[in-house]
Amino acid sequence: MPRTMLLVLTTALASLSVVPPALNQSAEATSLLGAKLATPPIAAAARSRMEAQLATAVTAWEGDRDNAEAHIWVGRRTAYLGRFREAIGLFTEGIERHPDDARFYRHRGHRYLTIREIDLAIEDLEKAVTLIAGHPDQVEPDGQPNARNTPTSTLQSNIYYHLALGYYLKRDYDRAADMWTRARDVVHNADNLVAASNWLYLSLRRAGRSDEAAAVLRPVDARLDVIENGSYHSLLLMYKGERTPEELLRSAGDGASATAVRYGVSVWYLLNDRRQEAQQLWDTIVAGADWPSFGHLAAEADSLRTSGPR
Repeated sequence: MPRTMLLVLTTALASLSVVPPALNQSAEATSLLGAKLATPPIAAAARSRMEAQLATAVTAWEGDRDNAEAHIWVGRRTAYLGRFREAIGLFTEGIERHPDDARFYRHRGHRYLTIREIDLAIEDLEKAVTLIAGHPDQVEPDGQPNARNTPTSTLQSNIYYHLALGYYLKRDYDRAADMWTRARDVVHNADNLVAASNWLYLSLRRAGRSDEAAAVLRPVDARLDVIENGSYHSLLLMYKGERTPEELLRSAGDGASATAVRYGVSVWYLLNDRRQEAQQLWDTIVAGADWPSFGHLAAEADSLRTSGPR
């Protein structure tokens, strides 16, 4: 799409209170199982807030089209509204303007994961790893801040984290584990610890590295001051035997946190020779609307391979 047309579309849609029917009906992605994935629903109040944020971001970018930070925020806020392919186009333009800025590869790689273009995501995120080599890390501000308005991740931790997920989806559990180790170790706070450790534990177990997986659980206890990743914290306590899968599933609720819990329990079932129960949870996840979440994406990948090895 030409840049001028893209900006006009972005500005116009930012002023609307609802998504136009044509966008609601079109598919943003195709699942790994072949299902068409339409723009996910967003509650009216949240949509209004996010559209206002996007309009502000567009205005800032209009004031300085060479400002990489402003450009990134337009892409990020476009993606928050479920317009993932449009966001990818914005990040692609950013790469053309700022080819050595790892942030554009990081965010485009994330959204390639969202639309199930796994190989393209890995390519972008591996490029981002090369670009951050030898550079100091930087806090990555949240687009939708947590309850304490405290960012819990950084550029480097997010690059490693998303690349690890790409490897995990390809069943390259050893490389996934190594990358999630880097994600865990580059930032020292409870939220990053539990988020990276959850996936690291699953990767190590699936790679047959059980002793290393057990070591991942040692720093985790119920007293950790977790702000936003409570689902991962609960899963890690379950892996330690301090919670039961039934307890977690009963309290899972809805949304991305619930998907994360169900997915973690599903892999725990799989690793404990309860494949049928794992499949039932994958079916539940895949039937849900929370398809941009990582748990949903991973459930698709696992469900696709139920006849294969762990």
